Amino acid sequence: MKVLVSISRILVGVLFIISGLIKLNDPLGFSYKLQEYFSVDVLNLPFLESYALMISVLVVVFEVVLGVFLIIGYKPKFTVWSLLAMIVFFTFLTFYSAYFDKVKDCGCFGDALKLTPWESFTKDVILLILILILFIGIKHIKPVFSKLTTTVFALLSFIFSFWLGYHVLMHLPVVDFRAYKIGNNILKGMSIPDDAQKPVVEYYWKFKINGEEKIITTDGSYPDVEGDYIGVDTKVIDEGYKPPVVDFSIESDDEDLTQQFLSEENLIIIVSYNLEKMEKAGAEKLKVMTDEAIKKGYQVIGLTASGKEAKQQIKKQYHLNFDFYLCDEKALKTVVRSNPGILELDKGTIKQKVHWNDIDDLKL
Repeated sequence: MKVLVSISRILVGVLFIISGLIKLNDPLGFSYKLQEYFSVDVLNLPFLESYALMISVLVVVFEVVLGVFLIIGYKPKFTVWSLLAMIVFFTFLTFYSAYFDKVKDCGCFGDALKLTPWESFTKDVILLILILILFIGIKHIKPVFSKLTTTVFALLSFIFSFWLGYHVLMHLPVVDFRAYKIGNNILKGMSIPDDAQKPVVEYYWKFKINGEEKIITTDGSYPDVEGDYIGVDTKVIDEGYKPPVVDFSIESDDEDLTQQFLSEENLIIIVSYNLEKMEKAGAEKLKVMTDEAIKKGYQVIGLTASGKEAKQQIKKQYHLNFDFYLCDEKALKTVVRSNPGILELDKGTIKQKVHWNDIDDLKL
């Protein structure tokens, strides 16, 4: 039991620390995932959506701290009970998501590692078993250092976790795991290679044959049978290759301008997934920067999911000298974790990306 507890202690502690730090690197992204879980279509807890960011920060800080507590042996009973409560909740959540096919990615490792719902559930079941071993053999969890040193390490883990969470919220993630990181080309990220794996879809055709309802399965072709057609259902067996960049577009009211703008040199894009939720302090900084960019020969555009009235209102309120175009809200939330956020592109390649707090760092 002592050996099992030691192995479980290391595995659980390290995994919680890594998982927590990855999400703490991007708490805003994890809050979007929580909003997805809280939505009417999933857990039907829409009143929690407005608290998603606060819950996100608290959960990931707690996750990192518990991992550290377990490794150094600080307050074993509190730590193991907390780990058990957390993993039971997450196991239920991932099972619910997988069984009812509600959320495609649990967000357990942020954008660094994508897991399918069933992979997430399997991971949580393994963790649950390991934590149960810790629960049973809790007497074998001893502090690694002296009482004072252990307490200092515990306190430092709290301070560091909260500092990191605050820092990335006020700026941008320290490490960008998304397809829109600096150096990536959006056009290339949208393309599908000729030799890419095609999606595999099964078709279930319903026919009435000799008075009986029968289902015939094909890969898409219409079955060669004699009978009365009733209907058809489909099931995706393998999604095949999915490009890193999806749902990104630059559209006006009547045309798609994505290719045109992504072929431009010296393009500045102001990203605001929702103009009505744009940070006022950030909006106030846009006028000086964008006017200077236009003077230096840059083309400046805005991207938002907001409607026509909101676009007109924001331009008038802050005297902005550029137009906003339409893009999917979820895509814009992925592009930059800031509202507003600023990107510099050169023929579709992201050269610079800054939070509105760091707008002065943009080199024109």
